[in-house]
Amino acid sequence: MARAEAAAATFERRVLRGAAEHQYLRVRLELPDGGARPSVAQLKQLVVSALRELHGEVGAALPVDILTYDAKTLSAILRVISSGLVKLWSALTLLGSYQNRRCAFRVLQTSPFLLALAGNSRELVLD
Repeated sequence: MARAEAAAATFERRVLRGAAEHQYLRVRLELPDGGARPSVAQLKQLVVSALRELHGEVGAALPVDILTYDAKTLSAILRVISSGLVKLWSALTLLGSYQNRRCAFRVLQTSPFLLALAGNSRELVLD
């Protein structure tokens, strides 16, 4: 009887890797020269062209969604399928110009959970 209880009480740890269907990225577009700020449609086109430039037509076909976009801060939350995270991140990192002006994408946060991007502990202010 003690043996049956010991077998039932064993602990089994399971770790699921790559179980999330999507990855979320909080990004900011930096335009050091100032000038016109892109609309959400222009930002989407910029992301697609960055993917096409680095990874060709296969990269441009990667489904990327812009969930939120703040035109004042030029920050956005992007959603991509998990298998395309590295392609998107590398394409954004290597992008160097927007309308013949210098620019850079900064990846601020990334997570398989959208809720994790709701707050940033580095910006937390305690009263």
